[in-house]
Amino acid sequence: VSTAAGGSLLADTFLQAGPVVKLVLLLLIMLSIACWGIIVYKYLMLRRAHDNSQEFSDLFSKASSLMEVYHASKNIPSSPLLDVFEAGYRELSRLLASTSGSASPQTGGDTSVASLKMGGVDNVGRAMQKAKSRVTTHLEKYLTFLATTGSTAPFIGLFGTVWGIMNAFRSIGATGSANLATVAPGIAEALIATAVGLFAAIPAVVAYNFFLHRVRVVTKDMENFSTDLINSIERHLRKTS
Repeated sequence: VSTAAGGSLLADTFLQAGPVVKLVLLLLIMLSIACWGIIVYKYLMLRRAHDNSQEFSDLFSKASSLMEVYHASKNIPSSPLLDVFEAGYRELSRLLASTSGSASPQTGGDTSVASLKMGGVDNVGRAMQKAKSRVTTHLEKYLTFLATTGSTAPFIGLFGTVWGIMNAFRSIGATGSANLATVAPGIAEALIATAVGLFAAIPAVVAYNFFLHRVRVVTKDMENFSTDLINSIERHLRKTS
């Protein structure tokens, strides 16, 4: 009952508000709806990226060669770690093809890897770094909108509040009366703008910080994976050289 009454009060206040305050409220409501849509989308995307990366990590740890990982990864969903691995694998294959005519890098017992000069490992690292940057950019998509909404929505609401209070004082001056019946509607109209602004801003700020942390975790996982893969290649080159 109280929820219905609160919704009715909000609707009544909106209908009685002036055109400027209505515009402010509509803008804030649209921002809030967009933020909640982004929140749901980013949560599902980051959860899926984590689960798929975990699946690929398990595959990578159990495989005996990079070629085995590459072919087996065709059967699992795309993930940040898989994208980084594929970028490094393709670059390594090109380097091997240019030095020994082989395009099937292995992690053990393949003499073609030994023919790869150590300087070529830097090319593999740069390819994975480029892939990591591309994946990070994709993961951070729409986070700027959340940050912008979180920082500007309170000020948009404050603008509506100031405008509403100005109208309230104008009404007082026009009627020459300062009783509660004259002042209350204008004050309520003013305060509802601030309330809606905070309603839009608070979830946006919380979600932005949460998703930014999750993106940093995924980025760190990609960096660690890239380092592990480069170290694995270098160790094998030293053994076979």
